[in-house]
Amino acid sequence: MSKFPIVLRALRDFDSGVTELYERIKKSVPDVSEYMEILDSLYALGKIDIDDKEAVLRYVERDHE
Repeated sequence: MSKFPIVLRALRDFDSGVTELYERIKKSVPDVSEYMEILDSLYALGKIDIDDKEAVLRYVERDHE
């Protein structure tokens, strides 16, 4: 949970593919398994969404502002 804000901050300004996002934050979250768990949790909590058509992750809160 303590690393959730790292991912959310990275997605705040623009959408990102899974690999691209990991490249941007891997210094803070070097373990790929942990990264995937964070994405799963944020998705389950409704904080991020997956745009299958564009193949990107999206910060949900930004969509509601």
